[in-house]
Amino acid sequence: MAGRRGALIVLEGADRAGKSTQCRRLVQALRDGGHRADLLRFPERTTEIGQLISSYLMKEKDLEDHTIHLLFSANRWEHVPLMKEKLHQGITLVVDRYAFSGVAFTSAKELRPDEAAGRGDFGSERYENSSFQEKVLQSFYHLMKDETLNWKTMDASKTIEDLHREIKSIAEKTIQEVHNKPLGELWK
Repeated sequence: MAGRRGALIVLEGADRAGKSTQCRRLVQALRDGGHRADLLRFPERTTEIGQLISSYLMKEKDLEDHTIHLLFSANRWEHVPLMKEKLHQGITLVVDRYAFSGVAFTSAKELRPDEAAGRGDFGSERYENSSFQEKVLQSFYHLMKDETLNWKTMDASKTIEDLHREIKSIAEKTIQEVHNKPLGELWK
């Protein structure tokens, strides 16, 4: 495994689509399969910036739209050096939301907003409302047109196990495809 770099695998999706569950399952499956893998979540709420974002999302604090956008971006930027270090060490990073959520907040074709609304705790955070989710869904459709990005669309209405098998298969293929490729710039 020496000299191999890790893969950056990001799961984006609508609120309550199952990203956190699938990320945890994928990291465990990769580790069980002999891969070095770590889990990251954004926003990463343990830093000072992350704590401010968390209080905004929990509706405890109001911030101007441009300000919160910059805080989300800064939260990702503060983790880029560690992310690059781990990738260079051969550790695959499974990331629960990343920069694409900063652009559109939700992904396309994973789970319809009306289905997300039926899942537990939907609506407890600031952006968890169907009209907002529908608007950002359109933004993700636009992002997916960028052929330089390696998007894979999943159907989050599948069973947890069926979805896990599909994600694991794609992740393992991706790890093999990138292991000898140089690490490019991370989307921030």
